[in-house]
Amino acid sequence: MDETYEQEVQQADEALRREDFDTAFRHLERAHVLAQRMTGRHTFVHWRMLVAGLRSRDLREVAGQVPRIVASILFSRVWVPRGNSGRARVSAFAPMPVAEDLEHLVP
Repeated sequence: MDETYEQEVQQADEALRREDFDTAFRHLERAHVLAQRMTGRHTFVHWRMLVAGLRSRDLREVAGQVPRIVASILFSRVWVPRGNSGRARVSAFAPMPVAEDLEHLVP
């Protein structure tokens, strides 16, 4: 799981450098699903989503990531909705389907 998480974050960062925000968010969403129960990684993914929102000038994403950063610090070890993408456009409380290729890595 560590390797897959690192690959997703790296691919997101590469996409951000190219200003390919759709691809960056897609990889960040996948990293989020993998990191939800690990406070540091979970918070880092929300931070990267905040950065991506700022760089893409998506104010809704920026506004949605700020409380998610705080929540990731407080609740990662207590409760997270399995499969949630972490984006501001979805409820922070909604479980979501896990991608088939990640299913075996997500508790």
